[in-house]
Amino acid sequence: MTVRVFLNGQWLAAQDAVVSVMDRGFLFGDGVYEVIPVYSRRPFRLEQHLARLQQSLDGIQLVNPHGVAEWIAIVRQLAGEAEWEDQSIYIQVTRGPMAVRNHAFPKQVTPTVVVLAEPMLTPPDSQREQGIAAVSAADVRWLRCDLKTTSLLANCLLRQMAVAAGCVETVLFRDGFLTEGSASSIFVVKDGVLLAPIKNHLMLPGITYDVVLELAAQHGLLHEVRDITEPETRAADELWMCSSTKEVLPIVTLDGRAVGKSVGAGGTPGPVFGRMYAWYQEFKATVMRNG
Repeated sequence: MTVRVFLNGQWLAAQDAVVSVMDRGFLFGDGVYEVIPVYSRRPFRLEQHLARLQQSLDGIQLVNPHGVAEWIAIVRQLAGEAEWEDQSIYIQVTRGPMAVRNHAFPKQVTPTVVVLAEPMLTPPDSQREQGIAAVSAADVRWLRCDLKTTSLLANCLLRQMAVAAGCVETVLFRDGFLTEGSASSIFVVKDGVLLAPIKNHLMLPGITYDVVLELAAQHGLLHEVRDITEPETRAADELWMCSSTKEVLPIVTLDGRAVGKSVGAGGTPGPVFGRMYAWYQEFKATVMRNG
């Protein structure tokens, strides 16, 4: 089956989808993106992802090239025609091409819009059942991490630290406080209470982050959204990472040290994670059934 790409209003075979070398997304990373999980060809929390896309576009002063209804139609068409039942749909909008390389925005802007589907790469069962390892690092990224921009070199370098250490994620701290992971949101569990960092300009407003907090409230799990110090994080009973494609995963070692009660007698993740994972799967199934 030929993989199709939506590029600037046209549906093309992937090998025929070409973007100018003068595109500001290529030259400056001047653009934003979204990744939308699709289960059984149904986009998950599509409206929330599109709202975050709008927030990112507003943040870089770029007019949205499509209305919400148009985006929904594009995403649903691609989800219905792609080769895979479970997918990740990637949206990227850049400020488009310019005649001469110049840092200043062009007076006339023609955004470049790319939408493509890839197979959903879910974590293996072993990562959920046994937990994952993570390393930590100073958060050296820019100060507008709330914008989902394509300028991801810092995130890539931080993520590569984890790969080089044989780990799955890098947990980030800025000025002594937890922010997030290189490509995920991070949660702490202490004494049965779920702790989440405050949404601000230093972290991406995660869609899965929202789902986890909604489920905590729905099921009566005590939770707090507040600043979390690095010592608190390292003294956690449980530590989780979450993202749209990885859902929720338990971190059982950080910098080579066991994370509190996340590692029980059998080396399995902690009990609060087990409850949250079950709630998440139930929630996801309900959403997919109801369309």
